[in-house]
Amino acid sequence: MVKSIKIRAHEVDGQVTVKSVINHPMETGTRKIKKTGKKIPPHYIREVVVSRNRRIVMEAFWGKSVSRNPYLAFEIPGRKGDSITISWLDNRGYSDSVTTKVR
Repeated sequence: MVKSIKIRAHEVDGQVTVKSVINHPMETGTRKIKKTGKKIPPHYIREVVVSRNRRIVMEAFWGKSVSRNPYLAFEIPGRKGDSITISWLDNRGYSDSVTTKVR
C-alpha cells in the first residue's frame, strides 16, 4: 500500500526540523458535483499525532478548513537517530502512519 505521508526530519544544533505532506482530499462537504448537483460528502483529517521516540510531542485537531494535501512543518528538540512518527485519523475512520529517522 502506498503511504499518504511524505516526511523528512533533520537535526541542527539540537533542534529537529520536520517537514511533511499528507496526501488527502480534505473535502468540506459543501461542494457540489456540477453535473448532478449532489453534494460531495465530507472527508477530512480530524487528528494528527506526532511522536519522537514513541512519546507524543504534538497533537493537532483539524477540521474542514484545512486545504487539500496539507503541509505540516515544525521544530522540536532532538538529535540524529531519533525516530519521528506522524499519524492521522480522518472523519471516515481511515488512518495512516509513517516513521522516519532524524538525519
